[in-house]
Amino acid sequence: MEFPIRNKCPGQGMKGLIPLNQAISIQSMKGPHTVDSLAADFRRLGLEEGMTVIVHSSLRSLGFVCGGPVAVVQALMRVITEEGTLVMPAFSADYSDPSRWENPPVPESWWPVIREAMPAYDPVYTPTWKMGKIVEVFRTMPGVKRSRHPSFSFAAWGREAEAIVEDHSLDFPLGEQSPLARIYERAGWVLLIGVGYDNNTSFHLAEHRLGTRPSHLEGAPMILEGKRQWVTFRDISLMTEQFEEMGKDFERTGKVRLFRIGPGEVRLFPQRAAVDFALEWFRKREERSER
Repeated sequence: MEFPIRNKCPGQGMKGLIPLNQAISIQSMKGPHTVDSLAADFRRLGLEEGMTVIVHSSLRSLGFVCGGPVAVVQALMRVITEEGTLVMPAFSADYSDPSRWENPPVPESWWPVIREAMPAYDPVYTPTWKMGKIVEVFRTMPGVKRSRHPSFSFAAWGREAEAIVEDHSLDFPLGEQSPLARIYERAGWVLLIGVGYDNNTSFHLAEHRLGTRPSHLEGAPMILEGKRQWVTFRDISLMTEQFEEMGKDFERTGKVRLFRIGPGEVRLFPQRAAVDFALEWFRKREERSER
């Protein structure tokens, strides 16, 4: 079946109904993804009612989805149900200390102004930053809880949502007092929808448990005692650039379920096994570097 690509939407002046890269993927698809078809695909992959799952995603990787990010979220909720728990990182990394900004950096003379004027983080309306459309839709859905960390919040929905996002520590926000550790305790799963292992936030929990990463000060604006305040917190230097190599090594253990939804690759694996593997991988890498 062919899907014609029109230059304009009826009655509107938009130049192009869909981006060219999506148009190419559409031509190779048997039909559009829907809530029903996505739910069926997720079940075939291994998602089940009652699971605790942290999701990292790229909407574009799926090709044409009827309803876009809303359809993806609804499909995930339908499969997991309220007996399970759906979690997504909802980071607002632009709510951070400007002295550490690199993409792009800002002049040092701006730093005091930014620290003084940046609006305080609010879990209800502060948007995510470069996390994708699926996360941005998910965080606004009814019943979704969001943790109160200004830079590294997580959003959760379902049976264990409150328990997973509450008491998220300001210091070391991806460590032992983070939603990642709460997912680990519950033997949760990781779902990568069209993204690589460099998006697998759970590997950062292993970095914290390694105990050898240097720490530094970060900052962000929050509401404390009813007032906006610029707060500082400690975090470790992360090594995300190693995650893709480590993920491929983890895949060789046979614990990763691979599936394809449209043009996109999808992976599902137990979070605890991935974190434990990553911790040993980091230790061996450090031992080799010390020889």
